[in-house]
Amino acid sequence: MSESFSLAFDLRFEDLYRRDGLVRLDGCFVEFLKRRNADLHNRLMAGRAAPEGVAGKDYSDLIVELAVELEDFIAALFGIARDVEALRTRHDALAPLYAVKRLFVQRRAAKKYSPEQAAAFDWQALAAQLETLIGGALTELRFAQRVEAWMKAEAEHAAALDLAAQYAAWATHTPQGQHRHRDGVLFKLPRKIDPHRLVPVETEVVDGIAMLKLPASHRRARDGFALTDQGTDLAGALDHANYCIWCHNQGKDSCAKGLREKSGEFKKSAFGVVLAGCPLEEKISEMNLVEAGGHTVGALAVVVLDNPMCAATGHRICNDCMKACIYQKQEPVDIPQVETRVLKEVLALPWGFEIYGLLTRWNPLDLRRPVPKPSTGRKVLVVGLGPAGFTLAHHLINDGQTVVAVDGLKIEPLEPGVSGVAVSGARSPFRPIRDIAELREPLDARVMAGFGGVAEYGITVRWDKNFLKLIRLLLERRGEFAMFGGVRFGGTLTIDGAFALGFDHIAFCAGAGRPTIVAMKNGLAAGVRQASDFLMALQLTGAAKTDSLANLQVRLPVVIIGGGLTAIDTATEALAYYPLQVEKFLSRYETLIAERGEAAVRADWSAQEVEAASEFMQHAREIRAERALAVREGRKPQLAELMRRWGGATIVYRRRLIDSPSYTLNHEEVVAPARCASPRRTPMPPLRRATSSCRRARSWSRQARNPTPCSRARSRSTCASTASISRQSMRTAARSRRNASPSRPPPMC
Repeated sequence: MSESFSLAFDLRFEDLYRRDGLVRLDGCFVEFLKRRNADLHNRLMAGRAAPEGVAGKDYSDLIVELAVELEDFIAALFGIARDVEALRTRHDALAPLYAVKRLFVQRRAAKKYSPEQAAAFDWQALAAQLETLIGGALTELRFAQRVEAWMKAEAEHAAALDLAAQYAAWATHTPQGQHRHRDGVLFKLPRKIDPHRLVPVETEVVDGIAMLKLPASHRRARDGFALTDQGTDLAGALDHANYCIWCHNQGKDSCAKGLREKSGEFKKSAFGVVLAGCPLEEKISEMNLVEAGGHTVGALAVVVLDNPMCAATGHRICNDCMKACIYQKQEPVDIPQVETRVLKEVLALPWGFEIYGLLTRWNPLDLRRPVPKPSTGRKVLVVGLGPAGFTLAHHLINDGQTVVAVDGLKIEPLEPGVSGVAVSGARSPFRPIRDIAELREPLDARVMAGFGGVAEYGITVRWDKNFLKLIRLLLERRGEFAMFGGVRFGGTLTIDGAFALGFDHIAFCAGAGRPTIVAMKNGLAAGVRQASDFLMALQLTGAAKTDSLANLQVRLPVVIIGGGLTAIDTATEALAYYPLQVEKFLSRYETLIAERGEAAVRADWSAQEVEAASEFMQHAREIRAERALAVREGRKPQLAELMRRWGGATIVYRRRLIDSPSYTLNHEEVVAPARCASPRRTPMPPLRRATSSCRRARSWSRQARNPTPCSRARSRSTCASTASISRQSMRTAARSRRNASPSRPPPMC
């Protein structure tokens, strides 16, 4: 097991997963620190002896200084000093970007030249002159490096600096300049925030109904179920880490502790949302400071101090910290992006997963519990393995409890050499993971493993679900933890049964929410389903995989009732699923008729099935033609335009966009998913569904004393789980081109 893996300080791999080994490891670090920095060592030991006496800025200063030393210790422990130094070098190489952005672009160029003056500049001539001066292509980094050097001798380089200022003003102020540098960070200034215009939308009138949609410039193509958002790179993360003013130094780190009024109460946003900051009170400002200093491993240690399950948070998951950022009138620091990039950079190191896992079990920045506590002999049953369940399980183990977790979903076993658990459930040896790629799978081919609860079946491919495997291994490799899938608490296992098995405590982490049933006529007609059911079926059945036999049917147009993130996810995933569904249908149909003949295949089809199948195959052929044309023209296929022509998806909400919970709580998740699918949105919800002669949902209509004929919607109408019904009159929310819908799904091919 350890032949290709060796640790310094006479430690073995097994020691990293046992309490006695972690105690030895902690002793090695203390001695390491004592040799390198006696004063810091003394402060650490004093803090451990009386942790209540180290608080506020003193504690922040201590962990920031310790993080740097801890990074060097971990580099020595795992034998990766060169790799860690190379990572620091990458940070150092990017440093001129942030210094020049702050001191030159923002404070000088953008103020010296107005947008009107900048628009009059000949940017091509400026670029040509600058390329001559800098001796190469005009990249942002080369620009920043030369400007930084010129600023050290301004008198000698006054003319060059003025040229640079003119170009910087053009790149910053003008639409052309912003477009040219859209993928960079140097010339992007923080935008002022208008709470009522957080989402860029334009109005489109369809059949007399005003709807909102994202402008074409904000959309990006999506094709399939691969990861849709890779997140920022190191340059982008460092841009935000340097944008942070590290306000823990003034005791005003509201991102972590909440933004407060003078009375001491939490402030509220323009929409009445309490700005309480990070619910974990993560040391965010300290993380940004350490990361900006080039110490990524140290920054991760700061994150893990309060948020050991950070693989399950960060980018595209949470934003309470951003909402409470000290910047309230301009764009906040994108803290989740920084946190996730810090984790990714560490995971990319040799033995990166082992480093992350170690820091969740042993963290010398934690004065109260640097190593797991001794066993208490108590056993805890955790019911539910979603985010609450797996986070609680981790803390219970570190507090000395033995944890058994159960979940209703079937949990697929992992390779014993990775998980440490054999198929029989017995503990088995496991190997260290050198390369994080060993644990990764493409999301569009990934098999749902059952672990993670709502993080597994409820979150779309906007988030990298490979992180769930990391979280699972953090727990499953612990000798004090066991888990069982397919267990329904209250059925398979009861409260009395759990206590009879010897458990001392039962922790319910099964979720508190449930879908909202919209109380309208024909609400349970065929062709209508709860949005949460649709998302679960899409994730758990594998319907989005080309080799899946799952018969999850969607027909366009799709109507989604509700204003929350579930509604948005449903719209985007339905539009992503539809092309795959119809192409898969056509492919299988062609295979069958080649084997059996068309007459035999269609022999048992009803008239409704023929209609649906014909529609699917026609759309699939149009998609094929578009793909072929895109290949010839060297571009991405424009599938969204086809689906928009076929009716697309419409989100219907009883109020305005800015009143919806998705907007007031997390407007980033309104913009980001919609970029991939661009569903339309209207503030006029229906009260009544009309059905066809086959008793399938056919149309939506308003409820009035003298109702007018209603426009038709397609057979697939998906009802959002967050919806509720308004008693006001409404107008039609979707249209169709046919009068009837099939009484049952089209035949499986």
